[in-house]
Amino acid sequence: MFSFLTSLLPTSYFLPGWLTLDTNPLNHLLQGLVGSCGISVLCSVIRVHLFLEEKSLSDKDASSQKAAGHQRETKTGFTGTLQFFFVTGLLAVVGSRVASLVVLEFCLRAVSGWVTAGPDSGRYLQQLLLQSQFSVGCALSCSLHFLHEGASQRWLCLLLAAALSWLLARQATRLLHHVMALYELHSSQQYCGICISLLTWGRCLLPMLCRTMFMTFSVAVIASISIINQHFLSATEALRFWTPLTICYTLLVVYMQEEQHRQPSSQAVMNAVVVRLGGLMVLMLTVGHWTDVLHILMCFLGEASCLIPTKDLLDATSSRDEEDYTEDIKREHRRRPQRQVKEHQR
Repeated sequence: MFSFLTSLLPTSYFLPGWLTLDTNPLNHLLQGLVGSCGISVLCSVIRVHLFLEEKSLSDKDASSQKAAGHQRETKTGFTGTLQFFFVTGLLAVVGSRVASLVVLEFCLRAVSGWVTAGPDSGRYLQQLLLQSQFSVGCALSCSLHFLHEGASQRWLCLLLAAALSWLLARQATRLLHHVMALYELHSSQQYCGICISLLTWGRCLLPMLCRTMFMTFSVAVIASISIINQHFLSATEALRFWTPLTICYTLLVVYMQEEQHRQPSSQAVMNAVVVRLGGLMVLMLTVGHWTDVLHILMCFLGEASCLIPTKDLLDATSSRDEEDYTEDIKREHRRRPQRQVKEHQR
């Protein structure tokens, strides 16, 4: 029925061909809703993990208390709802091809960052999870597009997925509010099952979230490669697209990872987003279509709408990394006199 109603609209007379949607707009809207719910679940779980991590520290200095205070400033009410539906609309409008490129770019960035991080890969995971918000939405969107392609009742499957993801997002938000408000009281008196479980198994949140993200992006990579290859008529054309994408983006991502390790702050993250998407836009101007360029501009808004509300978390993880870095330097300075004394004794 929805397809019949949309077919009566004379969009083809007023809009150029590259602005019209290739599938049912309801499918795009449901895919965007699932992606936005996934971003909401990710943010809620990360906030719960960082809150529990701060509470588990025995000696809290002023900076750690400040970081914990920043984590309590969650976006609720009208602002959070507006941001949720804004991201839903962006994910619904962004095409599957550009969403696939965003997923592949994030996977390349994650692998290169994990390799360059070295022994600090554990601390790097938290920043990577925060930076993956819009990429998670694109991953869920293009995965649903790939898995339900050709289904006769596609909108029903997507409606069920959207309902389940909405329920999961609501439960994650309720968990976050419960932990922020009552964790200190319930964990001390030990009469709340949720808080006792988090007190016992709270350290398992981050590994569980990393495994979930790994499975999500594994499916999304397969879907992205399949979606992108559908737009090429021959293997030569596909090779002409993949070769500059792989070479240029590998060099760009490695450079941006080094810069971000030098300046671990939210401003450095925003600068990296501008450079990465700018490079992707230049690539699309070379081998893509005008609709891809328009969708990449929308990805700028999507990344900003996801990173700006979580700027407090980025600053908290960055300040923690800077504190750890200064502590390592102090330990190294303390060990140098001992080494010199041992060398003189020899």
